[in-house]
Amino acid sequence: MTDLPPLAALLERAHVIAIPMRVRFRGVDVREAVVFEGPAGWGEFAPFPEYGDEEAARWLAAGIEEAYAARPAPVRDAVPVNATVPAVQPERVPEVLSRFEGCTTAKIKVAEPGQTLRDDLNRLAAVRDAMGPNARIRIDANGAWDVETATEALRRSAVYGIEYAEQPCATVDELADLRTALARNAIDIPIAADESIRKAEDPILVARKGAADLVVVKVAPLGGIVRALEIVEECGLPAVVSSALDTSIGISAGVALAAALPALEHACGLGTVGLFARDIAGEPMRPEGGLLRPRRVTAEPEALTALAAAPERRQWWRERMARCHALLDHAGVPR
Repeated sequence: MTDLPPLAALLERAHVIAIPMRVRFRGVDVREAVVFEGPAGWGEFAPFPEYGDEEAARWLAAGIEEAYAARPAPVRDAVPVNATVPAVQPERVPEVLSRFEGCTTAKIKVAEPGQTLRDDLNRLAAVRDAMGPNARIRIDANGAWDVETATEALRRSAVYGIEYAEQPCATVDELADLRTALARNAIDIPIAADESIRKAEDPILVARKGAADLVVVKVAPLGGIVRALEIVEECGLPAVVSSALDTSIGISAGVALAAALPALEHACGLGTVGLFARDIAGEPMRPEGGLLRPRRVTAEPEALTALAAAPERRQWWRERMARCHALLDHAGVPR
């Protein structure tokens, strides 16, 4: 990590933006973010509003790393990505999938508040119908189920051929219990840990407790590419790189992480720029032929102007950035 730049230097080059979503995703209709330019390129600071400052400080550390430090050397020149299907009604599935050209894997959001398991199964069926029998399908419950509910949901979902279930339960102990329940009931669906990695004080606990078959890593919540690589190595499990609903700047960092992993067995969740009504980059990080290639992204001045957040939101984000900056040590690492 580079030395921590002064707050004034960050704020001087910072732009607070608000990007409308094409469809509501993770409860978000408008995605807000701070993007800023440094000597190495552009960085992004976009922790979700409900996150506390200590957690959000890792996102700032990741943005500073991108803007001020060199990236690890890549070991591959292309990264396969999955389509991402929000909790939409089945009739909207083809429209959503059309924005992910060439993708042969889809991640489907399930367990949406206000919806039922029947809604999830109908969405799964629509994705399978649209993508055909050879596509890979994975689901993401964002920790919404208890062990009993997850076991039943996965039992009923298995008919659609599930590659893995991402964070079906909230806690590491629940994930471990769920893996036991699935084995006992002969339900062959691997478990991936997401929140149990990126929101945990001890992200390695998942591996120690045998609570997952693979890990989902995201650059910003983990504090940057270098720290994410360390966590993958320490876990010793296959890794999938995913987006935290990033702009093309954040996606570019995710692709750099995926390109630097020693092994990459699964398509990555880095195709989410297509969920935005527009992006800040002149050449957005959208997959071509189901692939993204490592490259730096530059924010387009006209887009920064068009997407500028309202004055009160700009002030809110600048104050948040200042609080998080105060939580970083001299090397830009959260205290």
